[in-house]
Amino acid sequence: MKISRIFKTIFLLDFLGGLNIAIKEIFKSKKTINYPFEKGKISPRFRGEHALRRYPNGEERCIACKLCEAVCPAQAITIESSERADGSRKTTRYDIDMMKCIYCGLCEESCPVDAIVQGPNFEFSTETREELYYNKEKLLDNGDRWENVLAANIKADNSHR
Repeated sequence: MKISRIFKTIFLLDFLGGLNIAIKEIFKSKKTINYPFEKGKISPRFRGEHALRRYPNGEERCIACKLCEAVCPAQAITIESSERADGSRKTTRYDIDMMKCIYCGLCEESCPVDAIVQGPNFEFSTETREELYYNKEKLLDNGDRWENVLAANIKADNSHR
């Protein structure tokens, strides 16, 4: 054995070094939060629960272009449309199977009018599978509920679009 190793062993230098680190860490601030009573900061680019947005006048943003349905790799989106009196299209059915969705965000990126977005909500556990089949009304309700946050997130993320 080398003399330096014998010296470290006799005087427990490795143990004292570890003890020193442990004592320093005790007095530092905590890095954990008390979830669910405290929430961590969520990035504006976070991909959570889907929502369909409306224009400020209350009209749905979706123009039934079906780009989101075409680009979805999991084929979780189903859209049916009909023609309006003025000749434009409107969605009659907009369904998302959240059990198939992989939260990739391609639907959001492909939408030319920012109609389908992924919001900040990540706490949407359910008791049955049927509750994870989102229809147009559920998606519009999510959009109405989160519109202020969604608009702020889109504005904050505008430089990356």
